[in-house]
Order: sequence, then C-alpha cells, then structure tokens
Amino acid sequence: MKYHQLGRTGLFVSEICLGAMTFGGDAAAGMWKAIGALGQADVDRIISRALAAGVNFIDTADVYAAGDSEKLVGQSLKNLGVVRKDVVIATKVFGAMGTGPNDRGASRGHIMDSVHASLERLQTDHIDLYQIHGNDTVTPVDETLRALDDLTRQGLVRYVGVSNWSAWKIAKALGVSETKGYARFETLQAYYSIAGRDLERELVPMLNQEKLGLMVWSPLAGGLLSGKYGPGAPTPEGARRAAFPFPPVDTDRAWACIAQMRKIGETHGVSPARVALAWLLAKPHVMSIIIGAKTIEQLDDNLAAIGLVLSADEIATLDEVSKLPPEYPGWMFDFQGNARRPAPFTPAATS
Repeated sequence: MKYHQLGRTGLFVSEICLGAMTFGGDAAAGMWKAIGALGQADVDRIISRALAAGVNFIDTADVYAAGDSEKLVGQSLKNLGVVRKDVVIATKVFGAMGTGPNDRGASRGHIMDSVHASLERLQTDHIDLYQIHGNDTVTPVDETLRALDDLTRQGLVRYVGVSNWSAWKIAKALGVSETKGYARFETLQAYYSIAGRDLERELVPMLNQEKLGLMVWSPLAGGLLSGKYGPGAPTPEGARRAAFPFPPVDTDRAWACIAQMRKIGETHGVSPARVALAWLLAKPHVMSIIIGAKTIEQLDDNLAAIGLVLSADEIATLDEVSKLPPEYPGWMFDFQGNARRPAPFTPAATS
C-alpha cells in the first residue's frame, strides 16, 4: 500500500480509501437500501480486512443511509479496538438530514448543526477531513468557508475538502481562503473512471496548479466496469445499477473500454475491475481511490489492484480507447498553445 499526502498537508492517507456508502440501508428507503444494507457484523469484517491490507482512510457521509453509515463506522472502530490516531476519518455535510428547509445545504447553520451530529454518530472528538458534499447555489462561499474555518480552530475538524464542485468555484474558494486566512480546501472528491474522464478538462489542471488531493468516487462507474456488464447482456440480478443506474455513462465508450480491459485482464490473469482501478492508480493526479464493497470477495479483488502494474503500452491503449472527444475551448488551447511550446534545441553547426 502506498501513502500520499492529503493535498499539500503533512497528513498521509492510503492510495485506497474504504468507502462506507454500502454500510446501513435497512432503515433507509430508496437508493440507500439498493446501494447496500450491510449490518454491524459485516461492516466489522470489511473494515478489519481493509485495515489489515494497509488502508488507513475511511470515507462516509452524514446522508448515507440517513446517518446509519456513520454510526456503523464509529461502532466498528470501537469493536475492533482501532487506535484513533491510526485511522483517517472523512465525512461529508450537505444532503438533507430532515424535512425542514434548513436541514440541508452548506449554510453556517446546517454545518454547525451537522458536525456535532456526525461526531456523536462516529463516536469521536474530531473529524480528520470534513467535506462539503455538493454545490449550494444559495449560500455565499464566504459563509461556508468561515464556518469550516471556525470548526478547524475549535479542533472539531482538522482539514476541509469539497465534493462535486466546478473548477471555477473551487478556485474562487481558494482565493477567499487565502485572502481572509481561512482553512482552505485540501481535497476534491469527484467522480472519475476510465469511462468518465470529464474532470480532466478543467478540474485536473486546477488540482495540479493548486495542489489539491483528488479522491475518486465510483471508480468502477457504479459497478458498470466490474466485468459483469457488456453490450446486450442482461443486468445481473441484484446488481446495484439495476435499481440505481448512477453515475450516467456513455455506454458505447464504456463497452469499448471494457473490451480492452478484458484483454489486458486476461494477460495478467485479473478481473476487468482490477484493470480499471490500476489505470486510475497510475494517474499522478489521483491521491486516493474510494472503493466500496458488499462482500469480502469484492473488497479483496479491489484491494489487489495496488499490486497490478500496467505497462506503458497498456496504459496508452486504455487512454486511447477512453479519450474524451474534443471540446471548446480545450481544442483551441491546443491549437494556439503550440506556438508557445519551445522547439527542441539544436546547436548550431561549427565550422
């Protein structure tokens, strides 16, 4: 297991992060039950196996299974006797946690109410990484950042991050934080997979420039890249995408990717899922990949991706089959930028 800096901080997290979205769900309706309904005994087994493999990073959210996910994570760490400093706990705030108009969003009020509820469910006195889970179109960025800064100064939160924001808004937030001396976003949690590379257009250049760590959610595109799916094939019984087809994917491009992943997987004797994860792990802008599992078998296969090293030719093949179509202004940047790239130096011939 490799460990990477959390953004530009001195905290190190494992390249594989255990996602807790499949934890709970029995008491929750709708998509949470479809995603996963693991109880305490199963959660204990999943977390124990992940920690034994070197994972030190767990990601959850208050909205997952209406708070049950956080409860199960907190109780599991107690049951397993995990020393608090040995695990990095990340959770998120934004989603609806009640029926009232102020029971959601990134307002100061909702953040302050939610952090205490999360701490209680997680049975801890601090959250290592507290993330804004979505884009609030109403709350001013300054208000959100001030609330997060207050939480870090109080010691309730150690680092802050964001999820599912656009590049321009993250850049604006970083500017506000620098100007006002607030704790800044250190991470972005975003969807990224070989079948969904959209963030490479704007977000990746911003992350590289500002040194934010990228946490990848749904690296298998909601299970689509697991190898269980293919063109014309029926959806496997009980599969997550049967009840919750998310994230949206260009299936034509996905099938082409899966075909190449199968070939490469056969060469290495591994699953297509492992190839998809290894492709992401080879990307220098990826800090950590969030994997979720319903079974130990799923978890073990995903964890094994850290041992799969793809060749340069294999990565190039996967890059080519999954490449994004040209989009403005990106193609204009390439067209005009060529004139600013220095040509290779050729020393003048001497007489």
